[in-house]
Amino acid sequence: MTDHAKANFRVIFALTLVHFTGDLYASFINPLLPVFADTFSLSLAQVGLLAGVSRFLMFIVQPVAGYLADHYRTRLFVLGGPILSMIFIPLVGVAPSFLALILCIVIGSTGQAMFHPPVAGMISTYAGRHFSFAMSIFNVGGTFAFGVGPLLVTALVAAYGAEGTLYTAAVGLPLLPLIFWLVPHPEGEGLASRGFFGSIREALGSAWKSVLNVWAVMVLRAFVSQSFITFIPMLYAQAGYSLVDIGLVVSLFTLAGSVSGLAAGHMADRIGYKPVFLVCNLLAAPVLLLSVFIRGGWVYPSAFLAGFFSMATLPLGVAMAQELAPKGRSMVSSLMMGLALGTGGILSPAVGALADAFGITAVLSWLPAVPLASMLLAARLPNIGGFSRRG
Repeated sequence: MTDHAKANFRVIFALTLVHFTGDLYASFINPLLPVFADTFSLSLAQVGLLAGVSRFLMFIVQPVAGYLADHYRTRLFVLGGPILSMIFIPLVGVAPSFLALILCIVIGSTGQAMFHPPVAGMISTYAGRHFSFAMSIFNVGGTFAFGVGPLLVTALVAAYGAEGTLYTAAVGLPLLPLIFWLVPHPEGEGLASRGFFGSIREALGSAWKSVLNVWAVMVLRAFVSQSFITFIPMLYAQAGYSLVDIGLVVSLFTLAGSVSGLAAGHMADRIGYKPVFLVCNLLAAPVLLLSVFIRGGWVYPSAFLAGFFSMATLPLGVAMAQELAPKGRSMVSSLMMGLALGTGGILSPAVGALADAFGITAVLSWLPAVPLASMLLAARLPNIGGFSRRG
């Protein structure tokens, strides 16, 4: 039986490394969207489809992976997911057609979706008393990957052409033996006798309304961040920025999210989740609007600020849902990380179609209204975390 009193930093590091490795390859898609659009003469709606495919798979795959992880002690999803990503995502640069490109993204994104629920569900087992902060450390693995990944892949493509994506496989493959050695078997949640929907009912229990509210807040957060990270590269490409410049913008946006995620987790452990959600949504609106219209060297600090406030609450949604429904940690993690991100992200093709009709600038100008609207939902979140957890 695992000792829950103290944090096991060795395991938390291992789980964070899994998160980094799997998400590193997923981070390559968005900064290369201008390359794909040029290579295959894509419309903005098709660009949105490419971005939306991976999020749709989060919608489909993560709840299933969460269900199975809550039932069985297996590392299949934890280890197999990153392997699929590091094999198929590097192939996007040599895809001979648009359909082949989608196929590579589909398989690679399936791998990315597989490992998130069981890995996130294991954090609370090894976090000790600092659950929100441990979840934020885990989140840093993913956001840091999304920060450095665009810099890596755009530099390789700028130097070697689209085929440069193949070289990225050399980054993840050497990490596999370390991950295999460090990551323990998941414990499972004792739901083996339940079916899929029975497991959801058992996991959520009487907290289902509160979890649904957290989920809705996370959907809107995902819609904002994914719309930004999908179409800002296209907007800046039209403005004449180079592929490396665009990669830097995407990296700053996501790296800022890793910093703010740690800060948000630290604050949530002290003052609770709700105040952090409200402040971050309020401040996200003006910096997102600034990023749409600012140009020159100011695009870099504005991208950092936009990522800082719009991505800060990602680990909080997962941690809060696990506290509300501790019987099925992998399942509720999949709802927050997969179903919420997927639901918010699959709207990308619709955003792209609107951008084709009205222009990217006009559509993105309305983006800051979303975090302001989500404050209405955030105000209804339960007062948990912080002092209430210790009381």
